[in-house]
Amino acid sequence: MSLTKKQKISLIDAGEKILKENTIAVFVGFNGVSVEDLKSFRIELKKDEADFKVVKKRLLNISLKKSGIEFDTMVAKLQVGIIYTTKDLASIASIVNNFSKKIKKTKTGEFGVIGACDIKENRLVDVEEFNIIATLPSREVLLSQIATMLTMPIKKIMFGLNEKAKKISTL
Repeated sequence: MSLTKKQKISLIDAGEKILKENTIAVFVGFNGVSVEDLKSFRIELKKDEADFKVVKKRLLNISLKKSGIEFDTMVAKLQVGIIYTTKDLASIASIVNNFSKKIKKTKTGEFGVIGACDIKENRLVDVEEFNIIATLPSREVLLSQIATMLTMPIKKIMFGLNEKAKKISTL
């Protein structure tokens, strides 16, 4: 079913609104992914204050150009979807990467990132950089690693003193 000109204009305006109100946009190509899988993916994204929308490539390109973003979604041979959020890229990158791995592992379709955009900084992120960001540990894990590194010298001193005290008490 083809869209009327009015419907296309409203979809372009909606796309522009999405790009203006959010700080991150991730463009994914997909094909053959079940509705149930996409539903579970959307639920995961909602937990992290993100959303996923399937859009027509040509209409998305027009919205991107009107928003000043130089990204061509026509390079994707698959259907295109946009994941958007007001948070940072790292917060949703691992969710997208895990879902992509799940689809590839179960062989229930195709799903992959074709690019991303940091709208706030007006910077495009290519697939390789996105994959690197996606494999980084979460903020909480990094903070706990830093806390462990900072407390390690104190723990070593305490261990040394404890061992010295044991030697003295056995004499």
